[in-house]
Formats: sequence, structure tokens, C-alpha cells
Amino acid sequence: MNSAITTTASDRQDRPTAKPASLADKAFSVQQAFTRIATPGSVHTLRAIAEEAGLDDATVHRILQTGVSRGVFEQVGRGRYRLGTGTARAGLHAMAEAPGAASTHSTLVTLHQATGGLALLYVLSPFGGARRLCTDYAIGDRDPAEVGMTAEDVVTVSRSLRTGASGRAILAYLPQRIRDLVLAEDVPPTAGPGVIRDNDALAASLGEVRRLGFAAGRQECMTGWDSVAAPVFWDDTIMGSVLLLRPSNEMPEDLRPTIYHTRRAAEEISQLTLSPATQTG
Repeated sequence: MNSAITTTASDRQDRPTAKPASLADKAFSVQQAFTRIATPGSVHTLRAIAEEAGLDDATVHRILQTGVSRGVFEQVGRGRYRLGTGTARAGLHAMAEAPGAASTHSTLVTLHQATGGLALLYVLSPFGGARRLCTDYAIGDRDPAEVGMTAEDVVTVSRSLRTGASGRAILAYLPQRIRDLVLAEDVPPTAGPGVIRDNDALAASLGEVRRLGFAAGRQECMTGWDSVAAPVFWDDTIMGSVLLLRPSNEMPEDLRPTIYHTRRAAEEISQLTLSPATQTG
């Protein structure tokens, strides 16, 4: 495995593809159009889908109708469509078969030992709206309750992606229409004094995350806690983030070593999701 940190300035947004030629290419282009389409909401007109896919209306209509019969798409009213349950089932199978999930804990332990902070792994949970969920952590023999951090605090403030470094490290790489939905959410009342409340400033911070490859928060998620987070990818798809959390009075002013170790942990976990043929080194 290549130990160099490569998740840096690249903006891993949806990439433009060549004009589809074969019927299979056209079908996949229609499905992918739902993830890139610029209009708000999850239901889209045939014309909007066709424009995003780069195809004529008649071709897209045939593909959509075939997909509706297979559960890939759902028709909602006259000429309006959304992704169907078949797409969700395919995604669940893909995520369940991603290799390396059992190996992430040792990476978090290494991050904890290198920094003295609480190392947590968050994954993107799209059910019921874009959210993040802590699935693993390494805190050594430290009791979070001793420094005022309770389970209720963590669960309460970790729901919205608009709050905290770990949320912004994920939000920065989601499609624009999902970012817009998250920015429309209210700031959780338990957020810290450093939370970014202004949507324009928050949107600008997401650009910085994509440019730099990490997010940093000073008392953003909770009062008295500072954080650094880096995104975790499956190939070019955002899957979650690694968070390094420390009490504000223990977080150094010079964040460069903390950023380095956090980004390195996120890169290692991202590498674990790749097949041996695509890993570097």
C-alpha cells in the first residue's frame, strides 16, 4: 500500500462522461443522471433527465419505462420519475461486499496513539436524509465522561452533516442537490459556539475542504471540543470520514501534525475499500 497521502486537492465531484453510444451506455447514463441532476428534489421530469443524460426524450422514455418494470425507477405522476428500490438494493449489496471493513479499527488505534485524541470513524447514512453515523472508535483508556463528553452529546450533534468537521468532510463531496438539502436544515441546538451558521460561509468552507483534503473545527460540534476530519472514499465515492477529537485545551495551535495523521488514517481506510487490482504500491 502506498503510504503517501493522495486525498488532497482533487475535487471528487461527478465527472463528465463521453456521449453514450451503445444501448447499455445509454441505460447507465440515464441512471447516473439522477445523481447529477441540478434541479432540487428527488422527482424529476423526463426532459430534465434527458438533458442531464445527453439523450433524446424518446430514448430516455423507453429506458425509464423498462426500468420502471424492473424496479430501477419509479414513475410519480405524468412524466416524472425517481430512482426505485432496485437501485437501493444494488447499493446495499455493493456496500456490504466492500472489503476491509474489519481492518479499520487498527488504523483508528494508530491515530489515537499518534495524537492522544479520540479517533472515530463516521459513515454516510442516507436513510431519512443525509446523515452520519459513528461505526467505530479508538479512545484508549480515556473516559469521555471525565471531560464532559456524553453519549447523548455525540449522537445529538452528529446527525446533521452541516455541523462539525466530520460532517463537513463528508458534505463537501456530495452532489450539489444533496448539499443544498443539508444547508436548508437547522443548526442543532447542541452545537458549539464555533459552528458555521451562515450558509454562504458554510458553502465556502466546503470548497476549502475539497481543496485541502480536510476539515478543522474549533468548538464547532460541541462546546469545549476541537476536531480535525478527513474524507474516506470508495474509489471516487464519498463513504464517510475519520475524525480526530480533542478537548480544546489539549488541541495544539499548530494543527499540521494532527492534520497529517488524520488524513493518513483516512487514506489508509480508503485504500482498504479498494480491490487488490486498484491498490497502489
